[in-house]
Amino acid sequence: MKNRPFLARINNWFVFTLLTVIVIALIVSSNILIKNLREKEAERIKVFATAIKILQDNKQKSSETQELLFAILTENDQIPSILTDQNKEPFIFEGSSRNISQEILKSPQELKKLIRRMASNYEPFEIEVANGDKQYVFYDNSSLLNNLRYYPYFLGLFILSYLLFSFWFLRTIKKTDEGYVWAGLAKETAHQIGTPLSSMIGWMEIMKLENPDSEGVHEIEKDIERLRTISERFSKIGSVPELNDMNFNETIQENYEYLKSRISRKIDFSLQLPTYTILVPHNRILMNWVIENLVKNAVDAMKGEGILQMSVFERNKNILIEVKDTGSGMTKRQARNAFKPGYSTKKRGWGLGLSLARRVVQEYHNGDIKISQTELGKGTTFRITIKK
Repeated sequence: MKNRPFLARINNWFVFTLLTVIVIALIVSSNILIKNLREKEAERIKVFATAIKILQDNKQKSSETQELLFAILTENDQIPSILTDQNKEPFIFEGSSRNISQEILKSPQELKKLIRRMASNYEPFEIEVANGDKQYVFYDNSSLLNNLRYYPYFLGLFILSYLLFSFWFLRTIKKTDEGYVWAGLAKETAHQIGTPLSSMIGWMEIMKLENPDSEGVHEIEKDIERLRTISERFSKIGSVPELNDMNFNETIQENYEYLKSRISRKIDFSLQLPTYTILVPHNRILMNWVIENLVKNAVDAMKGEGILQMSVFERNKNILIEVKDTGSGMTKRQARNAFKPGYSTKKRGWGLGLSLARRVVQEYHNGDIKISQTELGKGTTFRITIKK
């Protein structure tokens, strides 16, 4: 069970790396495709410029040749192009430009601006005419190619978003399933405890009749009552508990007195409570269970000897409960995984206590529980935050 978080991190990194490689591969392959399209369009413009040159030649041409040349010129219905003289002044006769809007053609300034932009993107094709002058064919990307330039990035973003959403969705389902598993385990535990507990209560009544003043009988009665409380705690996991209790000081004080009498005397266990009454709707049985889990973890971390401080205070309309120990502390990895179901640093731990404690605080009391501070060899501080 202790290796599961480590393996989960490996799997997460593998998925992340795989997604990154897929997205990069798509972007690279799309860029290669766009580069090939750019080269094809440049070749088409070269043929287009050659056709213009041949048409301007004074040599006699057959009707078939002229039809072919005109077909080449009219075939360019996507790539913007414009013919200029050797001073790069655009010609204004019909057919000297292709796929350029009338708004630009009617504005000399806009037309010159367009030619400068074309020249910055592609080197114009040069045409030598019969009188020794030169002409130039300027061109730019087709609208299709311009749109395709952003396609790989949109595609990569879409695929990455889709895969991340799928990963988040599956992880959410997994957490939900784990919640149902732990809740089912808790209820089954309560059911299994309840059967022998009923029998023990019956035998206890018989023993009280036979030895009403026996100290041993009274101690056994306390333990049976304790088992009944534990059974009730487990039975409430998985169902919405009633938050009827209001006096939070009283809940903490009772829990403190109970725990202090049962932990090692070598532990200096203290409690700091506000002088005024704190009224917070809560379920006393479940809240006692949460604090008991934190205290027992602290006692285990200190190996039965050290300083354990529990304090309750108010901050920003929130009630904070802190359990601070001087135990062994945690590494960053241990602190990060402490509340995960099934994770435990103890050889015989189930990894159930802190996970259920978080469920009680977050889902049933709309609060939060976290490790606010920890350091190896110096101790750990758990903090519960509940809205007042």
